[in-house]
Amino acid sequence: MSVHPAPDVEAPIDRCRPADVTPVRLEADALESTAPDYLRELKGEFAGEGLSPAELAVEARFEADCSLRTQSEADRLRELVRAGTFLGVDRVTVSCDSVANPEKVRPALEACAERADREGIAFEVDGLDLA
Repeated sequence: MSVHPAPDVEAPIDRCRPADVTPVRLEADALESTAPDYLRELKGEFAGEGLSPAELAVEARFEADCSLRTQSEADRLRELVRAGTFLGVDRVTVSCDSVANPEKVRPALEACAERADREGIAFEVDGLDLA
């Protein structure tokens, strides 16, 4: 079996055309819900206005040194990663202004970063080093 290039077929990148879409940063607190129906409607509104959510910005709340609250916040972040995937964002940016116990929070954020990576989304944390 041999393979021959097709002379009349353009490379996939050559067939791409620019779209008149403006990338926007979406604040997670502005989301009314992470329910699929709401996100589908929101995505349609963005498309109708020529906007594309490129980044989802999240303010994380890890002020309490409590395992249950840390887990609850990590669950909220995972839900927002899922919402970001549905909306088609490229990046989730998490800001951690105050962290009561970084040793408790790091593994939770690392798990969220792994989830985002599996979904093809960059996960960036400001205010806490994950390394």
